[in-house]
Amino acid sequence: MEPDADADIDHGAPLPPYRQLAGILVARIRRGDWQPNRAIPSESQLVQQYGLARATVRRAIAVLVDQDVLFVVPQRGTFVKPEGQHPSMPDA
Repeated sequence: MEPDADADIDHGAPLPPYRQLAGILVARIRRGDWQPNRAIPSESQLVQQYGLARATVRRAIAVLVDQDVLFVVPQRGTFVKPEGQHPSMPDA
């Protein structure tokens, strides 16, 4: 099942919060909220928006970096990888 781009984190769900957030971020990228080579919101903004610990947000981002959906530029932020640069977007 595809995550909803507008979903909230369900702390009682069997899926861990970092996986839920990764799925939400992928859904938002698919929806076009963030364009390739453009930054997603900062860790601090995601912490505030989703009510998660910074470590949880970092773990979600790390999953998507490992899956070639996002890339990190130190001191600049986290960016959406261009479409042709990742094999296919996972369902996180």
